[in-house]
Amino acid sequence: MTKDEFSLIYPSIPTQAGVYRYFNEDDKIIYVGKAKNLKKRVGSYFNKNQAYYKTKRLVEDIIRMEFTIVDTEQDALLLENSLIKQYQPKYNLMLKDDRSYPYIVIKNEEFPRIFLTRRLIKDGSTYLGPYTAVHQVRSLFAFLKQTIPIRSCNLSLTEKSIAQGKFKECLEYHIGNCKAPCVGLQSRTDYAWHVNQVKEVFQGKLGEITKYYRQEMMQYAEKLEFEKAEIVKQKLEFIANYQSKSIVVNPKIDHVDVCSLIMTDKLAVINYMIIVQGSITQTHSVRIDRRFEERDVEILSEAIPQLRDRLKSYSKEIILPVVCELPFDIVQTVPRLGDKKKLFELSEQNAQLFLKDILRKDALQLGDLNDEQNQQLLLELQQSLNLKELPVHIECFDNSNFQGAYPVAAMVCFRQAMPSKKEYRHYHVKTVVGANDFASMKEIVYRRYARVLAEKGDIPQLIIIDGGKGQLGAAMESIRALNLIGKTTVVGLAKNVEEIFFPGDKDSLKLGFQSAALNLVKRVRDEVHRFGITFHRQTRSKGIVKNELETIEGIGEKTAHQLLRHFKSVAKVKKANVSELAEVIGPSKASIVHAALSAASSLK
Repeated sequence: MTKDEFSLIYPSIPTQAGVYRYFNEDDKIIYVGKAKNLKKRVGSYFNKNQAYYKTKRLVEDIIRMEFTIVDTEQDALLLENSLIKQYQPKYNLMLKDDRSYPYIVIKNEEFPRIFLTRRLIKDGSTYLGPYTAVHQVRSLFAFLKQTIPIRSCNLSLTEKSIAQGKFKECLEYHIGNCKAPCVGLQSRTDYAWHVNQVKEVFQGKLGEITKYYRQEMMQYAEKLEFEKAEIVKQKLEFIANYQSKSIVVNPKIDHVDVCSLIMTDKLAVINYMIIVQGSITQTHSVRIDRRFEERDVEILSEAIPQLRDRLKSYSKEIILPVVCELPFDIVQTVPRLGDKKKLFELSEQNAQLFLKDILRKDALQLGDLNDEQNQQLLLELQQSLNLKELPVHIECFDNSNFQGAYPVAAMVCFRQAMPSKKEYRHYHVKTVVGANDFASMKEIVYRRYARVLAEKGDIPQLIIIDGGKGQLGAAMESIRALNLIGKTTVVGLAKNVEEIFFPGDKDSLKLGFQSAALNLVKRVRDEVHRFGITFHRQTRSKGIVKNELETIEGIGEKTAHQLLRHFKSVAKVKKANVSELAEVIGPSKASIVHAALSAASSLK
């Protein structure tokens, strides 16, 4: 679209907040953007000379445009995100991250409940976040439980229901985690103050709550209520410990964002951190594919507003590698020395780590693939293995044992070339005695598909047996017994050499070393190894406990658990003398345990 053509439609462009969409000659959406003032923002594309190659190309490709007016900037953001995900426009900078992240919700109630959620509901509740690290949120919840008395129940608390005496205080009140607003022991005003402190904590501010507890502790001490003072003192110690662990630099660095950028020829990685009182309250990394050889300032100019919106940042300063053009007022700092330089280097380390992970996955062609790329990958696998159907559903089996003991097996499921973890299964081998991988494989494959048939589930297009001809032959016995010949394809994947065996074939099939099809098969195999080994270790650990204690004649499971609860490990049980054991399980059983463990030790 030329400037002259644009001048004809310029007067009709609305001045309200909203979303604009640019279309090319094929009537495809090539760019989606949001603006406080649509007329001013869209006009900037045509009323000045563009410094960036990508923007020049965009303007040249625009044939027509459409606008949607919304009430608020937040509505514009939500609509923009929705349209970008739906149409994936050519010129939009795509932050590769389509996961949903959790929020902390403070419910719109008289005595608000506070909990974790991934759903944003417009009911007047307050949402904090999103939080890109679930473990971070859980540690904050643990911290809150130890420090701020907020109810954890689901009771429908109103001043009317409390006045009617419908409720009773629970254990949380008696151990100091709640002030029992349910029975009128905490006013609505006091509860609201504590809710506000929760908001402060999630923003990294601990000063007010620390001051409050110091005063409360002194008040209890003056009244000679030393037990209550001790509970408050423990809360203060917990706060001090939490704060010392979370501060990474000078606590005077407050409400500052940090953004680092690493670029290769084809992609860019951004790490974004939010700092409050010297602590990292949020950190997030994203991948961006460079489709138009965008420069660093161009990428940062587009990505930073998106990341600030996503992470709900309202910082007044941002630390970044280069000054760039941003659509809001903020102090931009390119650090040279001191604490801000340390923060920037920390962000760069996170970006480097994220980039290494991307390159490792891409080397195996396991990066973030869209639906079309996954279909292409499955098509290549179908052609490589000469399968009748596209293998949209793949299952893989592996079994393991330890010197003939603790025989277990694992099955993983992939759909559309992606793990379907809810369909993973663990198995304890029931009918096989000793180390017999072939018989174990036969049992597990039979149990799996007998159940699938009974429940009228779907049979996968491809079944991979981890192992050579022996395991494959054993699996095929079960496939024949279940009358599944011709209804699926079963292959064996030999360990280490990456050879694929088909039932009845003398020679193996070797796929190209760098082929996407082989990489997918290896990924499925590696996943069943990981899943199976974890289960086997757990089973073996439980078995060792059972062998050491529960196999002692006269000692049952209950007694063994009593000992473990008290002594924490079998090793400490062995070191205990008879009198120490007797304090836990009585003199009679103590003598039996001590004699048995002593005899076992003398034989080693």
